[in-house]
Amino acid sequence: MLSAGIVGLPNVGKSTLFNAVTRTRKAQAANYPFCTIDPNLGVVTVPDPRLEVLSKLSGSQKIIPAAIEFVDIAGLVKGASAGEGLGNQFLSHIREVNAIVQVVRCFENADIHHVSGTIDPVRDIEVINTELILADFASLQKRRERLQKEVRAGSKAAKAETSVIEILLPHMDAGKPAITANLSDDEKLVARELFLLTSKPTLFACNVAEADLGAISAGDETNDALKHVRAVQEYAKHHFATEAVVLSAQIESELVDLAPGEAEEYLHDLGVAGSGVSALIRAVYHLLGLRTYLTTGEKETRAWTIHEGDKAPAAAGVIHTDFERGFIAAETVHFDDLTRLGSFAKAREAGKLRIEGKDYVVKDGDVVEFRFNV
Repeated sequence: MLSAGIVGLPNVGKSTLFNAVTRTRKAQAANYPFCTIDPNLGVVTVPDPRLEVLSKLSGSQKIIPAAIEFVDIAGLVKGASAGEGLGNQFLSHIREVNAIVQVVRCFENADIHHVSGTIDPVRDIEVINTELILADFASLQKRRERLQKEVRAGSKAAKAETSVIEILLPHMDAGKPAITANLSDDEKLVARELFLLTSKPTLFACNVAEADLGAISAGDETNDALKHVRAVQEYAKHHFATEAVVLSAQIESELVDLAPGEAEEYLHDLGVAGSGVSALIRAVYHLLGLRTYLTTGEKETRAWTIHEGDKAPAAAGVIHTDFERGFIAAETVHFDDLTRLGSFAKAREAGKLRIEGKDYVVKDGDVVEFRFNV
C-alpha cells in the first residue's frame, strides 16, 4: 500500500490533521515541539460517493472503498539536514513514504507557540524545502564521489547516473526540488533510483482557524488567513506545479465524533461546502498516481486501486492473479454513463457497455466485469 507522509514545522497541526484523516486519536497533539517522535501510521479509506450510488443500483450487501496509508512525521526545524531537532531521524522517516503532504500554518493563535515567532506560511515552506534540498544535495555529492571509480572503469550505468546527478546538483543548488528538474523519461528512471526526498510528489495543506474557514470559502478578501492561503497556493503552483488544499485540522478532528449527516450540517452552518479532509485524501490518492475502477453486484460494491495508465489485464490482476493470467476481455461501462442511463441493460442498449481487450487502458470511474479462463 502506498503512503503519504504528513510533514511540516512543529506546532502547525500535523498530528491534529493525522487524527482527523485517520478518524482516530492515535497521534498526540500538544502545544510544544516534537510531541511526535516515532511516526504514527494509519490506513485511510478514500471517500468516493460513486460507491453508494452503485450499491443502490445493484442492491449490494456491503461497500468496500479504496485505501491508502498516512504517516504522521515529527516536525522538522531549520538545521534538520545537519541533525538539528533529531533531523536525521525524521528525514529518514520521510524517505520511506511515497508522497509528502506539507502542512502549513495559516492561523493566528497566541496560545499556540510558533517556532519562528510569527505566521508566515511561505517562509515556513521554504524552511522545510531548504532542509530537504540540503539533505538531497549532500546525498548526491556523496553518491557522485562513490561512482567515480565505476565511471573510470567504463560502467554505462554509472555514467548515466553521474550525468543525471550533474543535472540535479546545480538545479538543487538554486533552491529547486528535484521533482521540478527538466529530465528526459530515461533520466527520470535513473533519478527514481536515487530515492531523493525532493523527488517525491508533494501537495500542501493550508491549516486555517475555525473562525476563518467560512470567510475563506466565501472569498472574503479582507480576511488575513485568505491572504496566507493565496500565498501558499501561488507558491505551490509556481515552485512545485501542485495544489494546496484548505482545511481546518481542529474542525476536522471534531467531526470525527459526529455522524456523517451531523458533520455535513455542521460544515454547512460554517458556510463550508464539504470536508477539507475528504478533499485532501482524494488529492493525495491522485498525487500518488492512483486511480479507481469499480465492480458491483448483489454481494458487494468495491473500489479497486490501480496506477494511472494500467491496462485491463493488470487491472484484473488487482482482484486476483488468475484474472490477469487468464484474461480474455473486460466488459466496461463508465460510471457516469451507467448512472445516467440507470441500468446495465440500458447502457448495453445505448452502446455504452463495451467489450475491451488487453490493450484497453482502464479509466478512473470505469465499472468493470472481467472475463477470464485458467
